[in-house]
Amino acid sequence: MRERPLNHPLRRCGALLLSTVLATALGGCSVKTFNDPVGTASHVLFGSGSDTPKGPTYLTGYIGNVVSDEPQSAMVARDVLARGGNAADAAAALGMTLAVTLPSRASLGGGGACLAWRPGDSGAGRAFLFLPVAGSTAPEPGGAPVDRPAAAPTLARGLYLMHLRYGSVDFGETLTPALELARGGISVSRALATDLAAVQGPLLADPGARAIFSRGDGKVLAEGDTLVQQRLTGVLEQIRSMGVGDLYNGALARSFVAGSQAAGGGLTVADLRAAVPVETDPLTVRAGQVTVGFLPPPADGGLGSAVAFHALNAGGASDRAGQSAVAAWRAQAAGAQSGAELVARAQAVVDSGTVPNGGSLPHLPASTSFAVVDRHGGAVACSLTMDNLFGIGRVAGGTGIVMGASPKRLPPPLLTAAIASDGSRFRAAVTGSGQNDAADAVAAEMKQVLGGEKPGARPVTADGRINAISCPAGLPGGEGSCAGGTDARSAGLSVGSD
Repeated sequence: MRERPLNHPLRRCGALLLSTVLATALGGCSVKTFNDPVGTASHVLFGSGSDTPKGPTYLTGYIGNVVSDEPQSAMVARDVLARGGNAADAAAALGMTLAVTLPSRASLGGGGACLAWRPGDSGAGRAFLFLPVAGSTAPEPGGAPVDRPAAAPTLARGLYLMHLRYGSVDFGETLTPALELARGGISVSRALATDLAAVQGPLLADPGARAIFSRGDGKVLAEGDTLVQQRLTGVLEQIRSMGVGDLYNGALARSFVAGSQAAGGGLTVADLRAAVPVETDPLTVRAGQVTVGFLPPPADGGLGSAVAFHALNAGGASDRAGQSAVAAWRAQAAGAQSGAELVARAQAVVDSGTVPNGGSLPHLPASTSFAVVDRHGGAVACSLTMDNLFGIGRVAGGTGIVMGASPKRLPPPLLTAAIASDGSRFRAAVTGSGQNDAADAVAAEMKQVLGGEKPGARPVTADGRINAISCPAGLPGGEGSCAGGTDARSAGLSVGSD
């Protein structure tokens, strides 16, 4: 597929959103690329009809690589690549699918951060931050007391913005797999079953959660059980037809807020409107001819990874380097006046080559990560979170959405991901979870794969869990060298084709 020209309607839509509508209605503009009046190449990933001159395309040969903590989501992304979608298309579909298959860590009520890169990008690509945002803690008239403050949902908005910049099809196309899985039912994976077992008592205390995640015998669903989510199906259908903006400004927003208020989450429509994702520069580290981009603050785990990677490649101390850097950074960063200043300060810390002294951070197993690379060398690496397993453990009324936990209530999550390139070619992508250990894990794994080791060959830290893709000969042009790997201790899946 060719690069969209500057006058492409999706780019014009993006400029409008960012300049005038982003703060209140990101996602409300929807353009179907197969009706593109300027005649750029376009296709649809799913479905067919007389109004779609190009139906789904199935590629042969190398289509790319996908790694994810949850197998069904990995297969969805692989299918998108096989149908001709690019890395951003597949990543958006994967992220939205995780809201169905792994809502313990990636519900529509949660948030996250992504890196995206493609050949031709200057520098290390772009970072998209859609972290959990604290909402109001005062109940509206008729609302329940706010005993479990919820985060404003940012997942859909963040993935939309990333896809707006890097995707090749209408965003609504990427929702089809998640919608079909919610409607038809999924087989509970080992990853979801493990999370359900860990919090079954508190989770089943909420009637909404119990209606979704319990079996007929009153116990939580186990691995292999079928999970059908009809209410979530309706939400996904609404987003596909009305646009992401409906979850922040429309009927879906009002339904979500009403459900949150009734469940003691305390969110308002104003909270949802204000939860706007941010696009910014990654932090960068040079290692020979390779540039590695990391998620910047306030996704602090990326800062820790960058510092740890710098230390590893300079021959300095690496043990707990990332954790120490993040702990110290959080103590120093309170005076920053803007997001740009946060990133600038963090880049200065990385460039200094020093490892700040800092304390330890609490372990918070509430995140998940994935990475996608397409056959052209485009790459997306994301880390998603609920800031607690199943967030606040309650569902927002009739939406079927599990609400994320407010960062006011629990320690903010550490989200880390990295993409390496050598100018015009993709070399590697690594993502991590495990909160306090994720930063060091991503740094150590990135050093290993750039040094020629197979992705996921061995655990790199005690608690950090990685997903990695490596193309030692580079992409495009070195498809035969590409391989993916997940942490051997996880229940994830790596898929690819050559």
